Parts: sequence; C-alpha cells; structure tokens
Amino acid sequence: MLNAAAVHHKKYAYFIWGIDDVTHEITGTTFNQYSDHHKEPYQNYLARNLSPSINFKFEEADIDGKRVVVLIIPAAEEVPTSFRDKRYLRIGSSKCNLKDYPKREIELFKILDGRTETIENKPAKYQDLTFNKLFGYYGSKGITLNEKTFVKNLGLMTEDGKYNILAQLLSDDSHFPVRVSIFTGKNKASDLFAVREFGYNCLLYTLDDLLRYGDVLNIRQADERNRIVERKEVLLFDSDAFREAMINAVLHNKWVDGNEPMISVFSDRIEILSRGTLAPMQTMEGFFIGESVPVNEKLSEIFLQLHISEKSGRGVPKIIDKYSRDIFTFRENSIVVTIPFEWINSVEEKNNYIEDKTEVPKEKTDIKSDAIQKLNARHERIMLEMKNNPDITIAELSRIMNISSTAISNCISELKKEGKIERTGSLKAGHWILK
Repeated sequence: MLNAAAVHHKKYAYFIWGIDDVTHEITGTTFNQYSDHHKEPYQNYLARNLSPSINFKFEEADIDGKRVVVLIIPAAEEVPTSFRDKRYLRIGSSKCNLKDYPKREIELFKILDGRTETIENKPAKYQDLTFNKLFGYYGSKGITLNEKTFVKNLGLMTEDGKYNILAQLLSDDSHFPVRVSIFTGKNKASDLFAVREFGYNCLLYTLDDLLRYGDVLNIRQADERNRIVERKEVLLFDSDAFREAMINAVLHNKWVDGNEPMISVFSDRIEILSRGTLAPMQTMEGFFIGESVPVNEKLSEIFLQLHISEKSGRGVPKIIDKYSRDIFTFRENSIVVTIPFEWINSVEEKNNYIEDKTEVPKEKTDIKSDAIQKLNARHERIMLEMKNNPDITIAELSRIMNISSTAISNCISELKKEGKIERTGSLKAGHWILK
C-alpha cells in the first residue's frame, strides 16, 4: 500500500478496521494492534521486515460506541519498500509482487526519483489565474466553494506554493485551445469545411461546449425505409458513446505535456484523440473491462464530485457494447476513438438535392453530409451556426461564411419554406429554432 500511495502521488495510505468494505457502515472491531505475532509484538514484526524502515503508526477512535482502528502508512520515498526482501504493490484489491509487473516497477522508480510530472506537481506556465467560472460551475451543480480553502481542497497548488497545471485548466482562461476540425472527405487531404474552437476557457465549460456541439453534429436522419405510417428518425452516431469518449479524452489527456485533445470530423466518422497512453498502473485488458485507473487523478476526483463521470468504469464497456474494441487505436503517444457514422441512404440517391453546382462540384459529391443529403452546403452551414448560436444575426452569418447578406437572407427564406427553421421574436431580440 505504501508503494501504491507513491504511484498515485498520495502522501499516505490507510488500512482501517471496523468499517464494512462494501457499505462503509461502522461495525466496530476487536483487532488488537498491541498483540503478538509469532511470539513477537505485532508492530515490531512489521517494522523488522520492512526495508527501508518507515514511520507507520496506529490510531484508534470510538465512533458511536464502536471501536475503529486505523493504520497510517506513509508513501514510499526514494526507493520502493520491500517486505521480507520482496517488493509488493496494491493493485485494486489485490497484493501483487512487483517482479511480475516490470513496467510498473520501472514507473514506480521514476516516480520516486522525481522524474514523473503530473498536473498536480508541475507549476502552471501562467500564475495570474482567476477562478470566477469555476465558482459558477460548482454553483450550478448546487455546490458552494469556500474562497479561502478551495485552492487547497481541489489541489490547485504545488508544494512550493505555485499554481499547478490543474489550476490552469480550471481557471477562467486555461490557455489551451480545443478545436473541432470538420473535413469534407474521408481524410485530412480533403478540404477543410469548418473549424470550431472551444478552448481558452475553464475546462469544465469547454467540455460542456464540446458535448453540446456533438449534438449539433449528430444529425437526425429521416428513415423512410419500410415506412407504413410514421417516419422514424435515426441519429448519425450513438450519442452516449460519443459522450463517454469525449469525457475520457478530456479527463485522461496528458495535459502536463502542454497538448490538448484533437477532434476531427470526416464524412464517415469522428476521431477523438487524447494525448498520452494508458495510466502507468493500467493494463490493456483492465482498460477494456472497465477497471478505472485515471491518468489525472485529482481531475478525476473533481469530475466525480461534479457528477460528470463516475468511477464505476462503465464508460469504455458502454462504448464497446455499442461498437467494438476495434474503434480504439493505441498509438505511441496517443489514444484514438473512432466513432463511425451510420448513414441511412447512399449519396448517389441524394445527388438531385445539390442545388448550387458552383459550390459543390460533381467530383466532390462523395461528401456524406446533411448538406448533400437534404440541403446544399450553405444551408447546412447556416443551420449548424444557428444551432450552435440561436441568437446569431444575418450580419454575423455573412461575416462567418464570407458571403453577402442578401445570399444569407435568400438561404434563410428557402429554409423557412422547407420548414427547417423558424424565427421567434423580433429581428433584434428573437432567436432561431431548428425543426
């Protein structure tokens, strides 16, 4: 446990008698830490067999008339600690011999040697940080942060009193750009259709924006196959799988290296790339079956507190259940989740919908986008902008799309006639509604 505490960058590990493992109910204990073990005082027996020696101690308390005993175990320092000349590591609920896990042993030595940087121990590049948005986000979840203690409680400072990378991520300006790039074809050699930027914000709000934009991209397709009375609507991709993949990408990204996740949208898929590899204590099999081992442990605790994620480890299994293991690609310095699009109709069946031949040349009609299937490219872009910002004006659309206000107005008129959009309120105070 003391070696595991070092791996997880904790100062102490604890072993408790008198608490139920599952329910955490206080049950009490008759354990006697002063008894003999093999005709030797138990505490002496532990101290004699540990190398190097550590200053562990027992504490006990009476809680509601029930006795509870705690063994306080300082984390290993400088070198891994051994018991009877064997090095052990706590992995989940199991005790494992480190010699059977050489990669984990190497990682433990790196940590003890001070060579492993984390978002908690690495100072932020920027120290003039403010946290108004963080307070607002917690408040929206019904949690009040204490202005005097939140920095310590959330672990936003290094031991020498500087804001760390975690603080930078949660500040009003994280200084990290997170972009969604949309390409017209199946690879990055195709034309870049649009780029949406959601960074330079408190990471919690950035994640919310990314998840909302996923809803914008997730087109509801009209499925008229075998239609009898009602027309069905089929989503382009599984929204739950997208949500889990996006949360994992942000949560487990190797922010300490100064790089952010990368999201690329192609005509047939979304690729969500997070920097770094599996957590040091994670195995490939453990990853797929849902053993939760966070890369950024304190950030994981914050996500858990805010009910953004959970430690049940259901995220990856939920993605696999919808798709398969094959959508995960493990590269040398990144992990990519590829979420395929489930198009109902082939593009050839919809080519007669291409209204503006000058903007969508025939040689590019392999683009599987809602623009080709139902509307032209301009119409789709306008609807995307309206869904992302219902208050957007014609002038703003003209500037963003680099076409005249008259052209925008004509497109809007066509969309209204087709029942795709509706305007509520005045031109100044109203907003757009997508049907």
